Amino acid sequence: MATLTKGFTEWGETRGASVDNWMALMADDVQWQTLGAAAAGHEFTQGCRSKPDVKRYFDELGTSWEMLSYQMNEFIAQGDRVVAMGETSWKHRGTGKVVHTPLVNVLRMRNGKIADFMEFYDTAAAMAGTLP
Repeated sequence: MATLTKGFTEWGETRGASVDNWMALMADDVQWQTLGAAAAGHEFTQGCRSKPDVKRYFDELGTSWEMLSYQMNEFIAQGDRVVAMGETSWKHRGTGKVVHTPLVNVLRMRNGKIADFMEFYDTAAAMAGTLP
């Protein structure tokens, strides 16, 4: 749990520049999903089934969006599951619109690595951020 908490803290403090840290925390066959599920304007959010897929996700996220803030405020762990709850703000690089949303991440750990990751956020707000 301490490793994940540190990872989330570093992600926020570096405003998304700590991708390598996340990559080191993942199993090679990680299953990575976000609620966006490759919706129009968010094609990069398609499901990932490997570390290279997740690296692509992070690269495309950083190309489209600038992180303004990211804070996980609460963690719940039970067995191999961890739920992280917080909030985040991003600025769309194309439109300049800022999106602030609650955030919930549900993770399943295997041998100390992230095996499954699912992210929940306000998809309507994120979609609106991509529109002129």
